Amino acid sequence: MKEFDYIIIGGGCAGLSLAYELEIHEKLKDKTLAIIEPREEYKKDKTWSFWKVASHNFEDCVKKNWENFTVNIPKKTKHLKCAVYPYQSVDSGLFYEKINSKLKENKNISFFKNISEINSKNSFIFNSVPSIKKDYRNLWQHFCGVEIETQNDFFDDEIFNLMDFDCDQRESVHFFYTLPYSKTKALVETTWLSKMNDSSQKDYDHQIKDYIENHLNLKNYKITYKEEGTIPLFYPSYEETKNKINIGTAGGMTRLSTGYTFLNIQEHSKYICKNIENISKIKKFEISKKYQFLDDIFLRVLNKNPKIMPNIFFKMFKSSPKTVIKFLSNKSNFFEDLSIILKMPKIIFIKALFY
Repeated sequence: MKEFDYIIIGGGCAGLSLAYELEIHEKLKDKTLAIIEPREEYKKDKTWSFWKVASHNFEDCVKKNWENFTVNIPKKTKHLKCAVYPYQSVDSGLFYEKINSKLKENKNISFFKNISEINSKNSFIFNSVPSIKKDYRNLWQHFCGVEIETQNDFFDDEIFNLMDFDCDQRESVHFFYTLPYSKTKALVETTWLSKMNDSSQKDYDHQIKDYIENHLNLKNYKITYKEEGTIPLFYPSYEETKNKINIGTAGGMTRLSTGYTFLNIQEHSKYICKNIENISKIKKFEISKKYQFLDDIFLRVLNKNPKIMPNIFFKMFKSSPKTVIKFLSNKSNFFEDLSIILKMPKIIFIKALFY
């Protein structure tokens, strides 16, 4: 069986981002790479959205930028600006097409369905497939979104709704999220932060239909695309292994309090590419311990007090949008962190230190 210098397990966002980064910086001219990915074909299956707090390779895959957004709870709405850090939405179909067409140019890169098809004994492995043990205590972000199209102009495509908590919470944390791509097209998503022990939360189609028709007051529309997903709000278990680095969610690149992963993956890919010649000796790349600590406290509060979370999220945005965005995107300084922390209910968060 053929041997390769590098193996990427999982040809999704993290695996392809890393392969692309290595390819465009000519790190694979004299090295071979195998990508292990079981899917039969690449097609649009996800939408990755984030605040653009750092540059990335995929501006040409961005479906839309927004510089204004809203956050709301029942009877209260905040209108906020984010011109310094616009919110971007990347189309996974365009992302896959761009990367795969580039990778096909290099004969040193090969795709396989299963790692058993090659000899991996002497390869350096980048693994993007998380090892998740089932535990009823674990929190998840689980969601379902549909792209809808209307016959007439309906949406204000200059502003998106980040979180709408004016919906049934069912003793968890639940909000809707609306990204208007144009005046006639939008992504509407139902999102839950919960332990996923209650299967009734997964009546996504009903939730979305009810929200569109009775909350947005839109009766005449058609669904053109649908996506579902789950993001672990905990770090997957893994063992430190020689000649192996975990990437993506498997490598701790998901920010636990938000689920944001895309830009962290891009920064991790750049770090690996820069150090590829010395890859077995480099220091582990991770989200700052500061955010790991703050997220742990935040999720403890969420776990114990789901009913107050809509108000907590709403209060967070009393800080300037720039400060909140930097905090949610791992780019804040001490004073910006303090600004956010001081908006939180003190006693509840102090108690969470001892849960």
